[in-house]
Amino acid sequence: MKLPRDLSGSDLVKKLRRLGYEITRQTGSHIRLTTSSPSQHHVTVPNHSPLKAGTLSAIINEVAAHRRVPRDELTRELFG
Repeated sequence: MKLPRDLSGSDLVKKLRRLGYEITRQTGSHIRLTTSSPSQHHVTVPNHSPLKAGTLSAIINEVAAHRRVPRDELTRELFG
């Protein structure tokens, strides 16, 4: 599945919150999210609209690696 090209940072934060991530802080336009499931993990999402394709791809790869699921499966779960 292809990643959306028109996704904003705040939209991505909403989708990641459904996976158990919570906002821990915001500095300027960057939002820091943290989860404790299955272990503690931090990810920073720029609150830009739209997110650049490479930035979105890197965030998805990082979350997929932490959750130990294939990238395609996570992409379907978030955007499918």
